[in-house]
Amino acid sequence: MELYHKLYQTVGPEVAARAATVKLLICDVDGVFSDGRIYLGNHGEELKAFHTRDGYGIKALRQAGIEVAVITGRKSAIVEQRMTSLTVPYIYQGQENKMAAFQQLQQQLQLTPENIAYIGDDLADWEVMQHCGLAVAVNDAHPYLQHYAHLKTSLPGGYGAVRELCDLLLIAQGRFMQFDGSSS
Repeated sequence: MELYHKLYQTVGPEVAARAATVKLLICDVDGVFSDGRIYLGNHGEELKAFHTRDGYGIKALRQAGIEVAVITGRKSAIVEQRMTSLTVPYIYQGQENKMAAFQQLQQQLQLTPENIAYIGDDLADWEVMQHCGLAVAVNDAHPYLQHYAHLKTSLPGGYGAVRELCDLLLIAQGRFMQFDGSSS
């Protein structure tokens, strides 16, 4: 984990061990893939900014055989478009009860909680995070999540926090620097 320390921050052996067993990364969207702000235009259009480094990390995970899903409370064509471009196969939008989507994913992929990581930013994410082997809060997450998560990223949501977690998983599993694609 020395490489992760050089790139981001120091993590203890417990977090490294948790990261080594992850087979599915579940992400919230607003506040995680984006900075949490929603831009609304005069004609009802909605805009969000996504970081290309996060996209690279997601594609690297997928190529390494780690599944990726998003579970978000909001519904947006932008999210569908972005996640589809990153080849994310499991996209759950409009999920007021994120546990239902989590349980469906866990059952469908036949994974134990230890095989699942979740990254979130607010209290709506906490229920699912409690059922995951690796619970991660972005750097600017609600203080409750920051306190109780296994890991708080060094980067804030929308600014590479997802990539930071992807790098942790890849380093812990000995698969870092094996991706040969682009960030889309």
